[in-house]
Formats: sequence, structure tokens, C-alpha cells
Amino acid sequence: MYVCSCFGVTEEQVRAHAAAGACTPRQIAATSGAGTDCGSCVRRIQGLLGRPCPRRTPQATPAPSAPAPSAPAAPTPDPRPAPLTATR
Repeated sequence: MYVCSCFGVTEEQVRAHAAAGACTPRQIAATSGAGTDCGSCVRRIQGLLGRPCPRRTPQATPAPSAPAPSAPAAPTPDPRPAPLTATR
């Protein structure tokens, strides 16, 4: 059965890569390309490797705080030419 339809990688191929030493989905991706296009096969690859995918829990967002004080801005140079002075 196909695990990765983007690259045509089968369960047998994933198991063969695992038997050859690949132990993470990233290592499987490096050898076969599986999981590098749409990513929908990564959970299945993790299952074949015996590592369930940890559920991602939403991170609590901290309350907005006042912006940190910044250093004073450097003065901008005057773009006008300097006035001409008469010399004798």
C-alpha cells in the first residue's frame, strides 16, 4: 500500500529504510522523499516507525504588554545643501 502518493513510496519501502537504520520521518524523507511535498503521509510514517505523533496543543498566548523602551533615534541629516558663504 502507498504511504506517500506524491513520490510513490510504499509501506514496504518505509519498512526497508527503517530496517536499514532510518528511525525518524525526517530520515525516511532524506532517503525516499516521502513527507517532503504535501506532508499528509508523515503521521503514517511515524506509525510505521512505531512512534505516534504527539498531539500539538495550542500554546497559550500571553497578554499583550507595553512595548519595550527603545533607544532614541539618531538625528537625520538635513538634506538641504549648506548655505554659501562669501570669501575674500
